[in-house]
Parts: sequence; structure tokens; C-alpha cells
Amino acid sequence: MTDICSALHDLLNTDEDLEAVARRHFAEDYKQRTNGSWDDRAGFLEHIRHLRSVVQSVEIEVLDEFVSGTRYADRHVVTVFKNDGSVTKQEVYVFAQLDSAGKFTTLEEVTLMLTGDADDRDLGNAK
Repeated sequence: MTDICSALHDLLNTDEDLEAVARRHFAEDYKQRTNGSWDDRAGFLEHIRHLRSVVQSVEIEVLDEFVSGTRYADRHVVTVFKNDGSVTKQEVYVFAQLDSAGKFTTLEEVTLMLTGDADDRDLGNAK
């Protein structure tokens, strides 16, 4: 079974092929809502490609995590170290659904910027 910390690490802290990472953590019909905006799997991967172009690395601190059957929830803080030297910190609230293989099928998240530039407020939706 996947979890948000493993997925974010593989997506943003490695040079591993994005499609391979996506296959490991996300179902083929994956969809995500971030701060009210829905993306299908293709839109989500476009977002991650953009992040890979501006993010040097991330640190993830899971504050709370709950799994019950195919339901997954967590609250985590992600510290984003950008290529331009700036740092942004966001608290993220996640509610997700897992398939029988333990991959995310649906993930809904809300982000709260704790520190960073005003331009980074929408980093969770940037493409």
C-alpha cells in the first residue's frame, strides 16, 4: 500500500521516470482535487512535471495519518526547496481512496501556506 510520504518522495526527490512512479502509487483512473480544482491523471502528471522543473527537493513531515480499509487520510507539512533558492512550507490535509492494490484512486487535498512568497500560495495547482 502506498502513502503520501512515499508518493511525494518518489515524485519530487528522485529522477525516476515519472510514469513508473505514477504506476507504483496511482491507479490508471486517478483523479485529484486540490483546493477545489479537479485534475485527471494526465493533469496531475502535468502538474508534477512542472513541479519537477522548479523544485530541487521536498521534505515531508507526516503529522497525522489514518488508514481504514480503502480510506486514507493524513495531515502533513511539506517544505519545498525551489531551484531559485527560495523555500516554501505548506500544511496539507488529505482525504483519499485506495484501490485493492493499495494505489491512490482519488485524492482530495487542501493546502495552507505557512511560509513562502505570495506567488507560492497556488503551488499545489501550478502547471
